[in-house]
Amino acid sequence: EPTDLAQAEEGIRRLKFDEAFGIQLAMVRRRRENAALLATPRPCRVGGLLDAFDARLPFELTRGQVSIGETIFDELAGSSPMHRLLQGDVGSGKTVVAALSAVACIEAGWQCALMAPTEILAEQHFLKFSQWFEPLGIKVDWFSGSLRKKAKDTAKAALAAGETRVAVGTHALFQDDVQFARLGLVIVDEQHRFGVAQRLEI
Repeated sequence: EPTDLAQAEEGIRRLKFDEAFGIQLAMVRRRRENAALLATPRPCRVGGLLDAFDARLPFELTRGQVSIGETIFDELAGSSPMHRLLQGDVGSGKTVVAALSAVACIEAGWQCALMAPTEILAEQHFLKFSQWFEPLGIKVDWFSGSLRKKAKDTAKAALAAGETRVAVGTHALFQDDVQFARLGLVIVDEQHRFGVAQRLEI
């Protein structure tokens, strides 16, 4: 037990260090475990959908967006599962990087899921991805708990048949009765707002 303020401050510093060190050790162990797992490579083809997507954007990608996009493409093409955290301020362009990743995955013949913690946020992503992807012939579907049964059944059937290439929604995306034909990429927005059990389910 500390006997003065200096000892108390030193104790707090030590607790912070131990916690940070423990987190770092856990992350290193998880990276090693992930590196030992095998994943099906999703190689990104230069040209095609990526060029068409880029040409339709009403702005030019920043160097940072291009750089992280290339890093993600390399990881998708690798034989280990990709676990990447993309962090940035509001308005920094994280959504377009997510879209680039989805296009690369779709180009390789896979489906993509984008999950957000609230219906409002998920719907914003759905509208944006529909605006970007549907002119390219990429079918985007919406999944949420508030969907009516008929609309939900239609969306589930299209996803299971592989017609839907991008599924956007809330945790409703990962219910037992939602089946993907060929899921290749999961993007989780604001992942810290999901519980541990939900993230494990994903």
